Amino acid sequence: MSLSNFRALGRSGLVVSPLCLGTMTFGPGDWGADEDASREIFNAYRDAGGNFVDTADIYSGGVSEEFVGKFIKETKSRDDIVLATKFGFNGSSSPLSGSSGGPGNPHAGGAGAKNIHRALDASLKRLGTDYIDLYWMHIWDGVTPVEEIVQTLGDLVRAGKIRHYALSDMPAWVAMKAATLASERRVPGPIACQVEYSLVARDVEAEHFPAARAAGMGVMPWSPLAGGFLTGKYKREDTSGTGRLSGANPFGDSKFADRNWDILDTLQDVAAELDCDPAQAALAWAMARPGVASTIVGARKVTQLTGNVEAASLQLSDDQMIRLNEVSKPTEGFTSSLASPMIRQMIYGGNEVTGWGE
Repeated sequence: MSLSNFRALGRSGLVVSPLCLGTMTFGPGDWGADEDASREIFNAYRDAGGNFVDTADIYSGGVSEEFVGKFIKETKSRDDIVLATKFGFNGSSSPLSGSSGGPGNPHAGGAGAKNIHRALDASLKRLGTDYIDLYWMHIWDGVTPVEEIVQTLGDLVRAGKIRHYALSDMPAWVAMKAATLASERRVPGPIACQVEYSLVARDVEAEHFPAARAAGMGVMPWSPLAGGFLTGKYKREDTSGTGRLSGANPFGDSKFADRNWDILDTLQDVAAELDCDPAQAALAWAMARPGVASTIVGARKVTQLTGNVEAASLQLSDDQMIRLNEVSKPTEGFTSSLASPMIRQMIYGGNEVTGWGE
């Protein structure tokens, strides 16, 4: 496998690399990369054969989109790049935004038609392009009817301003309803869902993965290294000064749980067998999971990116996959228990029956 071993994204003709370059680090900030560093990362990804770049209007207040647009123009790669960006969070502070976005204006966020059109026009301006290949709803707002989301985004596909759309950070039922409405109405539907997914965050396997499979959506993991936890740079005996991973943070609960340390121990064993870094083994695991189309990786330095890219050349053995799957097996809840072997044997008279796509 390499970055040019392309995959179709969901049930679509959009062909993408198995690793997607996430550009949340492009731009100013405590963990950002300046323009020169961002350009180096972008070029290294392209030189490795990658074609899928993911940004968002909220990243660095719109600066990430500006950088990405500039780099694509410099390299004359618009026809080669699958360009993805997102809408949903409130307010870009970029001087190129050309909008009234920001705190105090409820229509500068969310998935309503008014904000989608505002956000897309601003993103197109910052990116210096007249269309987006993949437009993401960054997060479900909990308010806008799914019917309105499907109608608005489908209209934008038909208008040619976006080629495809997809959904990020939403309940599984929202994704399934959107796909069903689109199918029944014979209008464009979502082709992918983006969720937190890693060896220490597998709860989405219960509902999001089956929904994606049934609806023809590719799964795109974000934070496949669990915010850096799966790199192995943290120590069980000393978690002081570790910022977002040890308390309340955008990645959910603290990653420093006993179960997660046990997962990391097994991951490090597998990495030693493969003669690679734990991060590379974790990415190889994510890319090999059924339903995963492309996995998002980000970097502040080009050396981090090149290390991640090498993961695309790794292949875990069946034994290594089994060990990682077992140690990281999520706690079974009500939904996942409904498809358990025991329940199926009760249904099918003691016989083992495997479902389609499993």
